[in-house]
Amino acid sequence: MGTPRQSGALIIMPAWNEAEAIGDTIRNVQTIVPHHDILVVDDGSKDATARIAAEAGATVLRLPFNLGVGGAMRAGFKYAIRNGYSRAIQVDSDGQHDPHDIDRVLAGLETADISIGARFAGRGSYDAKGPRRWAMVVLAKVISAVAGTKLTDVTSGFRAANLKGLHQYMEHFPAEYLGDTIDSLVVAIKSGCRVTQVPVEMKARQAGTPSHSPWKATIYLARSGLVLCFALARPRTKSPTDVVSPTTGDIAGENGAAA
Repeated sequence: MGTPRQSGALIIMPAWNEAEAIGDTIRNVQTIVPHHDILVVDDGSKDATARIAAEAGATVLRLPFNLGVGGAMRAGFKYAIRNGYSRAIQVDSDGQHDPHDIDRVLAGLETADISIGARFAGRGSYDAKGPRRWAMVVLAKVISAVAGTKLTDVTSGFRAANLKGLHQYMEHFPAEYLGDTIDSLVVAIKSGCRVTQVPVEMKARQAGTPSHSPWKATIYLARSGLVLCFALARPRTKSPTDVVSPTTGDIAGENGAAA
């Protein structure tokens, strides 16, 4: 494990072809929460995402090819542990997550190991309609029962983790292509991590287009239901405190890191 940081958390931004938005997103975050460090995990982008992120002041891990959010986040968790961070938070590189909510979501770690920035918990105007919304409601009810606490937005990627959560994620966060937020959350709960949620607001993308059309979003959430079944059937994992910290060479893209 690295030397413990005296203050601040690590903000992890997985990014794939976000050259249009990543620079402004980083600068906005730095302005509002300058006490935190930013790590951009460039997930095999074909554009100038890595260069622009580094020029904006972020540390950058460059993955040689696109692994999906799961693989990018696992690299970020390993980096956080190795470099002594006791807290980390995932923030979208397209600017949809309001930086003003970062410290609020991190504050949820005072009572839990994983804190979710929830879009449907009484703040903001974000909404989802039709089958996508119905699936999200069902998933939230099932996982709330597993967690023993009310959760309204279990598909949110705006999440923070303390050291226990980071170790659990590092070992068990699904790293396959399009690693699933549902799977990672259920496995964390079954391994003994406590989960809470904090109401947040969502902003419009700063640039580019959403990766999911309504139809693709529906397919994704239907897939999430299947993933949920597999996650619930998985055996309980070992205690995160038994997991060995990453060493040199364990972090994908580290050789291409640039501050």
